[in-house]
Amino acid sequence: MPQNGVFGAPARSATGRGPRSAQPPPAPAAGLDAPHADGSAAAPGSPAAHQGTPSAGPREASGLDPDELPDGLLVAGADGVVTVFNAAAARITALEPAAVLGRPIEQALPLEDLEGRRWWQVTDPYGGLAIRTGQPERNLLLPGGREVLVAARYVRAAPHGPLARLVVTLRGTEARRRTERSHAELIATVAHELRSPLTSVKGFTATLLAKWERFTDDQKRLMLETVDADANRVTRLIAELLDISRIDSGRLEVRRQPVDMAAAVRHHVEAHIAAGQSADRFRVLVADALPPLWADPDKVDQILGNLLENAVRHGEGRVTIEVTAAGLPGSDSAERDTEGTAVTVSDEGPGIPEESVGRVFTRFWRGSKRGGTGLGLYIVKGIVEAHGGMISVGRAPGGGAEFRFILPVGAPAYLG
Repeated sequence: MPQNGVFGAPARSATGRGPRSAQPPPAPAAGLDAPHADGSAAAPGSPAAHQGTPSAGPREASGLDPDELPDGLLVAGADGVVTVFNAAAARITALEPAAVLGRPIEQALPLEDLEGRRWWQVTDPYGGLAIRTGQPERNLLLPGGREVLVAARYVRAAPHGPLARLVVTLRGTEARRRTERSHAELIATVAHELRSPLTSVKGFTATLLAKWERFTDDQKRLMLETVDADANRVTRLIAELLDISRIDSGRLEVRRQPVDMAAAVRHHVEAHIAAGQSADRFRVLVADALPPLWADPDKVDQILGNLLENAVRHGEGRVTIEVTAAGLPGSDSAERDTEGTAVTVSDEGPGIPEESVGRVFTRFWRGSKRGGTGLGLYIVKGIVEAHGGMISVGRAPGGGAEFRFILPVGAPAYLG
């Protein structure tokens, strides 16, 4: 007798090579509340929500084929035999659908946890407690040590009844490993950057407290100025970490106000000159008739401060800052370009190696000269994109690095 698909339709192969079931809803929704015949959703917890009523084939039911899902999907029926094994599952597990479909799930997908225990025997989806609804995602091993992220949903015909369908989602571990490595690098960088200024602060304050009377006023002032500078360094690092958190979570707020970009550029140049840089090292070019710009002035200062500091610290020769009107391309060919303001910061140094250009706006990129956290340009890119703008890097006419960002006019909606 042919195996029934996940909705009761005849099974058919996930790759067109033999039996495979009709397709369920996307993996995350598999086993969720089933709809009534009239199309309305069943109430959560009601018997109808757990019945998994058979319906038409995959295309007729939802218009989606299991092979179109980005994550791996495996479905076993009430008898524990695999009826669905999509293309993503085959890719993630490196198993052929023909070797999986029609076999008991514990044989088709022999998973073990990190302690060597057989996962299907430990979890016992068909013989365990009937009040269970599934298994959270966890890292499991296939024979040969291949790691996969596995989650399971138990679909029952009635509350606390026997298992009618076992829906398993599979994901590769590469993305999680990249995230874990990124977090580890961030922690290591933060620990290193915090240790140096905090050691200085602790050393100077302990010395001053223990031997205050032995130091002259000039020595005390020098120590306190060093403590103040190191405290500012810690504050700046914490601000960068908060910015990264907001950028990564999409919660970076942009408070738009009228911004005079030319004045903001001149202010930063004057600050570098006051800090000891030669006035001849900077050249500011401002075009006539710039469009009125609405942006977050604090965020604009952060962008300019970072780009100018990079040019002064890592570049050589004259630093040129050019402010012009520019357009941002529309999202498609039918959409008109958006009016905006462009700022170009270039130097006459060695520039950025071509092989490194693609990594400039990633975390922890520091270029040839070490120093800093390597987070500044990543934050700059996040701020520019939060404004709806774009930023690029290339080679300046003088041979150095050239950073160019464009911010759209961005008038608030209430002025539209």
